[in-house]
Amino acid sequence: MAAGLSWTTSERAGCMIVVVRGRLDLAATRGLRGMLQKCLAEQPAALLADLSGMSLGQETALSVFTAIHRQAAVWPGTPVVLCAPRPEMADLLARQRYGPLRTCADVDEAVREVTRHGVVPPMIIDQLVPMTGATRHARDLATEACVRWELPDLIGPVSVVVTELVSNAVEHANTMITLRLTLLRRHLHVAVRDGSVAPPETRLPGVGSVDRGRGLLLVDSLAVNWGWLPTSDGKVVWTTLAL
Repeated sequence: MAAGLSWTTSERAGCMIVVVRGRLDLAATRGLRGMLQKCLAEQPAALLADLSGMSLGQETALSVFTAIHRQAAVWPGTPVVLCAPRPEMADLLARQRYGPLRTCADVDEAVREVTRHGVVPPMIIDQLVPMTGATRHARDLATEACVRWELPDLIGPVSVVVTELVSNAVEHANTMITLRLTLLRRHLHVAVRDGSVAPPETRLPGVGSVDRGRGLLLVDSLAVNWGWLPTSDGKVVWTTLAL
């Protein structure tokens, strides 16, 4: 929670619903942004922020939703909808002072809209044990995904990316690992989740074992974007590769 601001989260129809209460000012934006990032890390069908109980202390504090909207557009591609904003906020949002943020009259309407138009993208998800063989299994899954989705040119790049991300998780997190590959219209998303809150380790090329490859610097060279977000129990490292 942030000073003067509180929130609760719930799920409905695959959507993450965040009910925000209190007064939003610049001092509260850091805590709110961190919480919304954790919601995005769950890769919901949509992130719906119920603002009916939130007042605006400083207009520029609305930029926190701009930042979340931009993050969601890059990864995981989740729509962000601001529900039931009070008249003052609704007017500012309608004038797009802080970008083209989507609004809805209430959460129920937003859920109906998402479920009516939403399409679950093709994906492959698996749990990996943090031990020898995890990276090999990750590469097999990457190959399976690319073959299934008829993306032969991506087999090599995706295999390298999953090797680096899973190896990093095995070495530094040593927890159960979730690998998710998601096919979108223009990108293939790769996400690796582990139980460590520590940021991903970036190594210099050539440092480490042969199996480790050349580190996250290589991921950076192959991906359109990559980054990481905190989760409720660790972190998720994500990448997007162009089709």
